[in-house]
Amino acid sequence: MSSITHFCSTQLQAPDFAVCLRLLLLSPALEECVVRAGLQEWMTRQLAARNGGLPLTQGGPVLVSTAVFGLLHIGSGWQHVLAVLAPGLALALLYQRSRSWTWCALAHSGMNAFAISVCSL
Repeated sequence: MSSITHFCSTQLQAPDFAVCLRLLLLSPALEECVVRAGLQEWMTRQLAARNGGLPLTQGGPVLVSTAVFGLLHIGSGWQHVLAVLAPGLALALLYQRSRSWTWCALAHSGMNAFAISVCSL
């Protein structure tokens, strides 16, 4: 088993229509709405309010949303939690810069499509 396929669940290796619908549309939209537009945005606003509205580092909200995003994948095992941390960080940084959860959902969907294509080889 190669190191890449070690991270491939059975669903990623042979996805049916329902799995593709969930991984390409539903999960990205729901996860990004909750984690980025919800948690990360809320934390960012809380920090800004405590700082009198002055700009400050967004490291805390970015790291917390990345960790929560990883933990959302624990149902697939710890190896998947670790595997999604780097993409989760990229999505958190994209949200920090764009403040658009829809851009994050599109990027998330693209990442899932890439995972499906690699795992189903």
